[in-house]
Amino acid sequence: MNSSETYKKLVVITSRFPYPLEKGDKLRIYQQIKQLSKHFEIHLISTNEHIVSQAQKDELNSFCKSIHIFPISPWQKAVGIFWRFFDEKPFQVGYFYHYTIQRKIDKLLKTIQPDRIYCQLIRSAEYVKNYHNCPKTIDYMDAFSKGMERRAKSASLLKRMIFQSEWKRLSSYENSIFEYFEHRTIISEQDKNYIFHKKKDTIQIVPNGVDELFFEKENKQKDTDIVFIGNMGYPPNITAVQFLVNNILPLLPTKTTVKIAGSSPTSEVYKLASDKVEITGYIDDIRDAYRSARLFVAPMFLGTGLQNKLLEAMALGIPCITTSLANNALGAIPEKMILIANTPEEFAQQIQRLLSDSDLYKSISQSAQDYISQHFTWETTTQKLIDLIRL
Repeated sequence: MNSSETYKKLVVITSRFPYPLEKGDKLRIYQQIKQLSKHFEIHLISTNEHIVSQAQKDELNSFCKSIHIFPISPWQKAVGIFWRFFDEKPFQVGYFYHYTIQRKIDKLLKTIQPDRIYCQLIRSAEYVKNYHNCPKTIDYMDAFSKGMERRAKSASLLKRMIFQSEWKRLSSYENSIFEYFEHRTIISEQDKNYIFHKKKDTIQIVPNGVDELFFEKENKQKDTDIVFIGNMGYPPNITAVQFLVNNILPLLPTKTTVKIAGSSPTSEVYKLASDKVEITGYIDDIRDAYRSARLFVAPMFLGTGLQNKLLEAMALGIPCITTSLANNALGAIPEKMILIANTPEEFAQQIQRLLSDSDLYKSISQSAQDYISQHFTWETTTQKLIDLIRL
């Protein structure tokens, strides 16, 4: 920070401490804080399910004036969920909320006296919704209600009942929480259209971005044909890799290999492992996983929002094949920057096209890189958020 300038105090509220960067929401807020710290004095307030090490705190210290972490115990989570049976708030809001933490945050806000508040996700909104001493901005990020609706449609009977209840709760809460904030942001136009509020057109689009390190050129030996990368404990990602291995891979030549990389693989994911399918788990430098593959294939049918995985793969020049749903948020031009498929047969055809046509491969690779570098750096995407918070 330039000491000659006066920086407004910005309190940032998150449901998870923004490090390590193994989840999409943590990556988004970490990179946003990095950019926001150039313009504001950041005071970070996070709830968290796990112990945060000093090394993890140090990753944020250079961007924050103060950091306050409130652990959520299993008992507090259980109590928060229990009380949701007696109101209409989403269970995931209850999961991250506890009145003892509320009291501590209230005291902190009195001490800090922020000029602005930025709240990431509706999960954190309860903690600041009734604070009216300064303008507040909420980042919906994704339309969580729509994602839950999609999960309900493909779930077993018991899970479907739970997901349908949560979908209705989320839809109602996304609508009602709107009124408590002066400004609202979301990741894509597609997601904005799923927020059912009469003033939803005032929601500002703030896309995800790509770290500048992903634009560094490096020639690496390709040791696999297809890679999928993501948080492998996240249901839409689990569904995607099951579809890739069980429905697409059998339609490809027998020598075709797949790598599935990312943190927290579930037992369902590990069951997919074979002599043709490698499950790596967490990788320190995820760029190595991208660069090890010829193609990035993302059969996303359940998730909402702009997929970080596609942005990163395209920035590294790895040709991508994904669904119409995923590309709706991305906005890449089909057949120029990306290839689209929605059935196993279409995916298999597109994969074989890219692996057999070097001119198409190079063209898609370069066009995708150019698109991401022009529109999706974190500095570019966060500027709209900076301007909004300043209002």
